[in-house]
Amino acid sequence: MSWHILGAGALGSLWATRLARSGVPVRIILRSAQRLIDYQHAGGLTLSEAGQSSFHSIAAELPDATTPIQRLLVACKAYDAEAAIAQLSPRLANSCEILLLQNGLGSQQAIAERWPQVRCIFVSSTEGAYRDGPMQVVFAGRGQNWLGDPNGGSVPSWLGDLDQAGIPQIWSSDILTRLWRKLALNCAINPLTVLHDCRNGELLQHREQLAALCEELSTLLEANGQATAAIDLHGEVLRVIEATAVNYSSMYQDVRLGRRTEIDYLLGYACRSAYSLGLVVPLLHDLHRQLREHLSLRGLPTD
Repeated sequence: MSWHILGAGALGSLWATRLARSGVPVRIILRSAQRLIDYQHAGGLTLSEAGQSSFHSIAAELPDATTPIQRLLVACKAYDAEAAIAQLSPRLANSCEILLLQNGLGSQQAIAERWPQVRCIFVSSTEGAYRDGPMQVVFAGRGQNWLGDPNGGSVPSWLGDLDQAGIPQIWSSDILTRLWRKLALNCAINPLTVLHDCRNGELLQHREQLAALCEELSTLLEANGQATAAIDLHGEVLRVIEATAVNYSSMYQDVRLGRRTEIDYLLGYACRSAYSLGLVVPLLHDLHRQLREHLSLRGLPTD
């Protein structure tokens, strides 16, 4: 059975090339006729890993192709995911499984609610990759991929495809805990790197601010029934900052390149959740306000 990859950005290309080189059938879905022409001109994708490059000629198509989709990896940004899947809706088989590789929370639940006939698998990844050209992807950091179905159900047999492709995976019986934890980490780190205009490591100069934010985020996690995700949140935030000290956060890079951020699925989601629970989190709301003002001054979307 073919894997369809929606979103030929860094992570989508990383998954596509590793699956393809292991012999698993893969098809990439590109957003426009011009993108397809550019892709066909390049002939495929180049993966750079550990100083070695490999070329992979992977089939590509447009959303309006007619072949049915049984397994779909959605690797586009959270704000694009639902609309991108909607373009493919007529092609989704009733037994289709959709893997959602988005940051934050909110987009996954909206997709699962809109297409109840398919099985949605939520994915939390700590792998790192970046584009080094239109059809080139660099595997920048080994990590882990946690996958799970918030509605339960059996473990998919296709996890063997990931093992065969060398894509690390762990099936999680509580994927929402994993996603809440990652959301809290991103809310504590990413916005501050934008507002302080710094690499991750420089946030250690703002320890008091980090500690206060982590306290509010821990309270928010516990109020949402995610006490496990709140354990030692502050300690893990510091460990992540130290481990990625020379890196720029993904949100920082989006702002620097004039791209829309995923603020609405990170801080926005956290603040809306707190409001719905009647939870007082002034620092999170103030951080959200400051970040939106910062984005607005640069002509970027604030949602």
